[in-house]
Amino acid sequence: MDDTQPRAALVTAATGAIGSAVAIELAHRGWSLFCQYSGAEAEAGEVEQALRRAAQKQQRRIDTAWAKVDLSQSAGREQLVEQALDEFERIDLLVNADAGSAGVAEDLLELTEDAFADVMASGVTATLFLTQLVASEMVRLVEAGEMEAGKIVTVNSISAYTTSVDQAAHCINRAAVAMMTKLFADRLGEYGINVYEVRGGILSAGPADPAHARYDSPHYS
Repeated sequence: MDDTQPRAALVTAATGAIGSAVAIELAHRGWSLFCQYSGAEAEAGEVEQALRRAAQKQQRRIDTAWAKVDLSQSAGREQLVEQALDEFERIDLLVNADAGSAGVAEDLLELTEDAFADVMASGVTATLFLTQLVASEMVRLVEAGEMEAGKIVTVNSISAYTTSVDQAAHCINRAAVAMMTKLFADRLGEYGINVYEVRGGILSAGPADPAHARYDSPHYS
């Protein structure tokens, strides 16, 4: 897309570490942003200020809007997309910044159906059907000649192909998200809509992270 054209991005989990970093970088580049979050309003306010600072630093003018919705619920996903379109009339970029939480560490032999369902609902189910909604709107805009192309980026992790027997649901979720990316790439290619997946490695949250000691031990050196 021509950089002179208005560009609007929908970023999920925008108050999280990854989502906020993505949103700030996009603001730095002059993108208008519709941000989804599910935490405290104060956190959204802090990120909003960071977005403004990033844009001002580059002498950019951007528009921003926020929505607090639960992406594990179909009504929340529909509301989010409707509000983003009402605000900007287009979605040029979708960033799935959080494809589900890992859930509570639990041995594979003790994993319960409820725990598994919770991880899958917040992960692949939410990500799949939000992406479906946005992709359908991108196709509509492309066919109407109102948008040259769209982009979809999903932040995944190396758990898509590496194993953690105490995070089985998380690994299965991440593997499903990886396949989801391939499927959307195949389906949307004819419209020039590019679909990407970014797999992050192990991110240390410091000594307070339950996994910190394990990965910092000589066994993992």
